[in-house]
Amino acid sequence: VQFVESGGGLVQPGGSLRLSCAVSGFAFGVYDMAWYRQVSGQVRELVASITRSGASTTYADPVKGRFTISRDDVSKTLYLQMNSLKTEDTAVYYCNRHSQVKYTWGQGTQVTVAS
Repeated sequence: VQFVESGGGLVQPGGSLRLSCAVSGFAFGVYDMAWYRQVSGQVRELVASITRSGASTTYADPVKGRFTISRDDVSKTLYLQMNSLKTEDTAVYYCNRHSQVKYTWGQGTQVTVAS
């Protein structure tokens, strides 16, 4: 199982980024998936999740209305569109199953929001 996150970078407050997570090694299409983020020294937190059908999504309160999670089961890719970014969104972002049982984490992608 491998998760390869990409799309992070340095952006000014109010800017946008689109993260991608390429998945391999398991049946991506049958699992609910999620994006998580972690600030150094803090616990990794759930940002957004999407059901295996893509019909239902959930978001952490701090990102509601600004982030959109989506998936492409053909390419086995999970996406996170992030708009109106704030300095407090700065973190390393990871994807994984939305489940108590998770696979080994990928390297994540760093998002830094700063002026």
